[in-house]
Amino acid sequence: MEPDADELVFDSSYLRIYKNGKVDRLHRPPLLAAGVDDATGVVSKDVVLDAGTGLFVRVFLPKVQDQELGKKLPVLVYFHGGGFIIESADSATYHNYLNSVAAAAGVLVVSVDYRLAPENPLPAGYDDSWAALQWAVSAHADDWITEHGDTARVFVAGDSAGGNIVHDVLLRASSNKGPRIEGAIMLHPFFGGSTAIDGESDEAVYIASKVWPFACPGAVNGVDDPRMNPTAPGAPALEKLGCERLLVCTAQEDWLVARGRAYYGAVAASAWRGSAAWHETEGEGHVFFLRDPGCDKAKQLMDRVVAFIASA
Repeated sequence: MEPDADELVFDSSYLRIYKNGKVDRLHRPPLLAAGVDDATGVVSKDVVLDAGTGLFVRVFLPKVQDQELGKKLPVLVYFHGGGFIIESADSATYHNYLNSVAAAAGVLVVSVDYRLAPENPLPAGYDDSWAALQWAVSAHADDWITEHGDTARVFVAGDSAGGNIVHDVLLRASSNKGPRIEGAIMLHPFFGGSTAIDGESDEAVYIASKVWPFACPGAVNGVDDPRMNPTAPGAPALEKLGCERLLVCTAQEDWLVARGRAYYGAVAASAWRGSAAWHETEGEGHVFFLRDPGCDKAKQLMDRVVAFIASA
């Protein structure tokens, strides 16, 4: 073993990455079982999609009595954040957040527990997310989706690394001629590049340069891989995004805000035929709505997400 194999190459309050490929996951929220949420009345359950890889989804169904008789619910497929390295669909963070989303937006949510790096380097997480989306819209998916879900109104959403995954599945949906995705929501998406762009901090460039190669060691051009830097030379044209509407959400104090703004600007300036919208929260940092979901600005963001889904 090299004498410096245990050298720490990235250190944060959420995780530590070592030169030898080891990772310390410091951010470990409690894991919650699926079931009935007393606060919202939303009921959830887990469905295993691939026993071999461990891929599963947590499905959230709002109160059936709140639904109009015979009216089915839009289906929202959600990808959690965590730098492709931490978090899960059954963590308290995402379980509680998606209970709230299901109740507020009146949607059936499919939360994807994709495989994490470094044990399963990308593209494993991308592949799992794509497989879960295909499952959610299939004719023989879960009975809740069959009975209550309107698979003609499919949305995809994710925060941070999950927002990055949204971009990947939109390109896959386009190149594979489906499934039809009505809308996509990116919440503080994790994008980066080797060179700072306008408004981007050195910290943001540094974090991306350490986390991305660790999560995706086979990346082409390192952090300028098109999956991490969608505006890099040679990246797939943004006009190929496979959805009809897009909402990009950023936060003024988020270390990723410059990349989120740039992504929205590039999509809006492209030949994409869809409708793009942008929402920025003043005075808040990265995924603040997960840390403090009860604050006024988190409620405002939730209202924006709900309105986007409700718009036909």
